[in-house]
Amino acid sequence: MHTVELLEQAIQAAEQLGYQIRQDWLDGRGGGACELKGQRWIFLDLAQGPIDHLDCVLSAIRDQPGLAELELPPALRARLAVRKVA
Repeated sequence: MHTVELLEQAIQAAEQLGYQIRQDWLDGRGGGACELKGQRWIFLDLAQGPIDHLDCVLSAIRDQPGLAELELPPALRARLAVRKVA
């Protein structure tokens, strides 16, 4: 599966887990996840490419409660190494 497609699916999963996604120019400093005023955010640096964005989103959601309950495409589930809940 193409990286951009995986990224779109990962962003959808992050949003289902309650994250807001912001893409902004951060001069190549990178993005990451944080919590501001009780809201969870993932910042993606537009100076970086889709592989870096995907890694950023995956690292933010990998250990989140509720991830195993989401309907994830097999390729994304494999990248996250998440087992599906019965």
